[in-house]
Amino acid sequence: MSDYLIKATGFDGQIRAYAIQSTNLVEEARRRQDTWATATAALGRTLTITTMMGAMLKGEDKLTVKLDGDGPTGTIVADANAKGQARAYITHPHVDFDLNEQGKLDVRRAVGTNGSLSVVKDLGLKEHFTGQVPIVSGEVSEDFTYYFTSSEQVPSAVGAGVLVNPDQTVLASGGFIIQVMPGASDDTIDYIEKRVNHIQSISSMIQAGKKAEDILSEIFGNEQFNILEKIPVVFHCNCSLERIKRAISSLGNEEIDQMIEVDGGAEATCHFCNEHYYITKEELIELKQFGELN
Repeated sequence: MSDYLIKATGFDGQIRAYAIQSTNLVEEARRRQDTWATATAALGRTLTITTMMGAMLKGEDKLTVKLDGDGPTGTIVADANAKGQARAYITHPHVDFDLNEQGKLDVRRAVGTNGSLSVVKDLGLKEHFTGQVPIVSGEVSEDFTYYFTSSEQVPSAVGAGVLVNPDQTVLASGGFIIQVMPGASDDTIDYIEKRVNHIQSISSMIQAGKKAEDILSEIFGNEQFNILEKIPVVFHCNCSLERIKRAISSLGNEEIDQMIEVDGGAEATCHFCNEHYYITKEELIELKQFGELN
């Protein structure tokens, strides 16, 4: 089944909600990053939530999330846009531990409990919006919950889960973001809080064949919600040979000369998708000449 996310509202607009099934998305990121189980869970939770945050944007807007903890996985970076396209990388992919006391992948130990979560939004303006908060748990979902409440002043509940097969592939992945809008009644807030606190494991729901709509049904209970939009979700990287060439041409003649004379060419690898690019000596000479003409 293809991945997708839904945007919805409930309680006459008092609640805004997002839900996603992201199994294929996270598996593609895992495959490209070659992550081990616990690192996969940390990467997958971050990517899943970031993808839903991308759905909060419009048009060509995009955002970058950076989870920078003191755990062995190092920094996790995820990008997403309003079209359901997302990508992510992790600094140290080969991290895995025994299950924690709850019988789950020990993401907190992998990410660490000290560090920061930052969000940079490119909204097509001269200045980018940047928000940053300290890591509060290392479980990822709780850290994003704190980010929304503290940095964007939007009371929110965030959940994401990833199940990994014995062969390291992703079995199931999904998540939700529930946000309280201004003017929401205390009764509505209390109801949603109770439902969120007692929701079953998201990844287990996805594994059982549940869909994004079913996640919201678990949260809203007997209350109706209105689906505003359904967006396909895919792993997408915007790297290309032309982008690499433009980056090299901006380095200046001295560095390009060294690539030509010493290295006899240039190589580059994209952090996100691990695609390898090679620029020949002749292509470097052309880049240098083009730069001098301009």
